Amino acid sequence: MTITIADASLVPIVSLVAGIAILLVPRLLNYIVAAYLILIGVLGLVNF
Repeated sequence: MTITIADASLVPIVSLVAGIAILLVPRLLNYIVAAYLILIGVLGLVNF
């Protein structure tokens, strides 16, 4: 039995964590945006 998280529910969670991290440490903005874009790109390729 495996538990899978649908990509549709993963994107809002990642967005929320990234937003909170940016609020707490604004200097991390470039890294957070880059990681977010890479993650969304990978998820898009996997679903392709």
